[in-house]
This record gives sequence, C-alpha cells and structure tokens, in this order.
Amino acid sequence: MTGHIDPSAEHFAAFKALNRDQPILMINLVRLKEKAVYADGTETTGAAAYKAYGKESGPIFQRVGGTIVWRGKPETLVIGPADEHWDLAFVARYPTAHAFLEMVTDPDYRKAVKHRQAGVADSRLIRCGELDGAGTFG
Repeated sequence: MTGHIDPSAEHFAAFKALNRDQPILMINLVRLKEKAVYADGTETTGAAAYKAYGKESGPIFQRVGGTIVWRGKPETLVIGPADEHWDLAFVARYPTAHAFLEMVTDPDYRKAVKHRQAGVADSRLIRCGELDGAGTFG
C-alpha cells in the first residue's frame, strides 16, 4: 500500500482555488513508520523523524499564525475502513489559507519537510472552513 505523504498536484490546485482570505482548519491524521529512512541512508524511528519535523517546522508554523486547536491519540476506529489506523490526530488553525501557503513555501519549511517524508507512512490532511454555530449539531 502506498501512503499519502505529500499533496498531489490536483489536490493542491483545488486547495489554492478556494478562498485564501478566510481562516482555515486543517484536520491531520498521521500514521508513522516504524523505521524512518532518509534519502542519505540515515535511519531512525518514524516518531523521532516526525518529532524533528515538528521542532524544525514549528517556529515557521507559529510565525505565520498557526495554532494547534486540538490534539489527540486515536484509540480505536468506530466508523471507517478497518485497514486505516492513525498514530496522531490534530487540528491546526491558520488565520488564512495564505498563511498555510506561506508556511509550505518557506525555504526553511521545505528543508524540515524531509523529516515528515521520512517518518510518515500515511496521512490525511483535510482543509475545513469555519461554520457559525460552534458547539451545536445543526
């Protein structure tokens, strides 16, 4: 099974075609590799590689105004494909889609992403707009 690590050109184009001037929430689901292997042959755990990604990309995330609004450890699947499991789940909020694009195109972020690519086996990243009526179902 091939994991989803980086956005496809089609998905990234769809992201960029949406309104860039409003706050966005990004739902992140991450499955880590047991063993991360870098392009130069360096090996570590997926968890260690992802931690390095967070350490290097975190200051850029904060500089563009990003915040983590929720973080959790998935425990069991209730609805969904039985073959999907996740090690990490979190929701990141950006003040605008421009801010997210600024982050992912930052030269230092582009260097840090090697850790994510080495350590992540599969992931989902879902852009959401905010709705009125937080705290209610309907």
